[in-house]
Amino acid sequence: MSSFDPTPYLARRQALLKTMGRGIAIVPTAPERIRNRDSDYPYRFDSYFYYLSGFPEPEAVLVLVAGEAPQSILFCREKHPERELWDGFRYGPEAARERFAFDAAYPIAALDERMMELIADQPVLYFAPGMDKSWDERVLGWLNRVRAMTRTGITAPAEIRDWRLILDAMRLRKDAHELDLMRRAADISAQAHCRAMRATRPGRMEYEIEAELLYEFRRHGAQFPAYWPIVAGGANACVLHYRDNSRRLNDGDLLLIDAGCELDGYASDITRTFPVNGRFSGPQRELYELVLAAQAAAIEATAPGRRWNEPHDAAVRVLAQGFIDLGLCKGSLDGVLEQEQYKQFYMHRTGHWLGLDVHDAGEYKQGGEWLPLEPGMVLTVEPGCYVRPGEGVPEQYWNIGIRIEDDVVVTESGCEVITGGVPKTVADIEALMRDGR
Repeated sequence: MSSFDPTPYLARRQALLKTMGRGIAIVPTAPERIRNRDSDYPYRFDSYFYYLSGFPEPEAVLVLVAGEAPQSILFCREKHPERELWDGFRYGPEAARERFAFDAAYPIAALDERMMELIADQPVLYFAPGMDKSWDERVLGWLNRVRAMTRTGITAPAEIRDWRLILDAMRLRKDAHELDLMRRAADISAQAHCRAMRATRPGRMEYEIEAELLYEFRRHGAQFPAYWPIVAGGANACVLHYRDNSRRLNDGDLLLIDAGCELDGYASDITRTFPVNGRFSGPQRELYELVLAAQAAAIEATAPGRRWNEPHDAAVRVLAQGFIDLGLCKGSLDGVLEQEQYKQFYMHRTGHWLGLDVHDAGEYKQGGEWLPLEPGMVLTVEPGCYVRPGEGVPEQYWNIGIRIEDDVVVTESGCEVITGGVPKTVADIEALMRDGR
């Protein structure tokens, strides 16, 4: 088994317990999912549960009891030699308690019985209602059973609070452990994108390039793709969530790849767009350099104290002016922005939070105001343009889809681009594709 340091997970549990004050929190992990018949999908834990525990197995629940004597308790599967023969290693409660720094651990089969004792006389129950119907019913069942004991002097929690409100805010700012994992994931994904560029040429299939990405992810130890890769040649790049990856790559087309790996739970998310034959045409270069300039403006606007919307607004201004200059939009810059003409060619936001989830937990507004950026926040910066054929649209730009995306950490003085290992200037892309063949 690989080395594991429970310290950051213990620190997060302690921070949550302190914020809770008094009460009990119940945080289950994700269930196993059936793919077909008796075949499961590869297991992936719940992000909130893993953020607090580091525990990777299914059939597990974390219970946190806040108060004068705070406790973190794990319920998990028992050791089972026969099942381990079929399914692999299980920690079991005792080893899990020691390795993951819990105060106590019990078999998952004891959960219903133990929860009666743990919930009794707690003032507040922290739970995430609505995430899973079966868990809603189970937790309400425990509450009702405790309420039925009132004549014996036992009280049930008078209030239910959603622990997501606390954990979403905590997950917005990554600690040193998380940033280390995210930088490593970013490096692996960067190598995969470089491999894909070197492997691309006319006549190959999109799925062949997808295979190059997946190979490089796994070769460097990433457990999963963070999401299924988008490998979109030609007009397919104008479909924002294209996932068929089944078409032939044609000479003269661009290839848009949106792909990132997941390493120990943490996601990376990179998009690059490059010519299948290794050389940008004139119209492709014009649109590409416009999107690259928009990304540079957005990255410049990513700094502590700036608001979440400022990178997006900076990118949109650059794109809108470029669309006017290239004849895609008509009128003044202020008019194009006010009328949102640019949305015909750029219809999504410029980024999202990144972490344990690709679109990570955390609000974007508080009290009606865009959230200020703070050191430790991680976000993507991904402007693009997508030109479908249409009346009044210059024909030389038809079916060109471009997106450039990097992962960015807000620092004390500005920001750090952690996915800079993939070339993105025209000259650097063409050089890599020429020299790598």
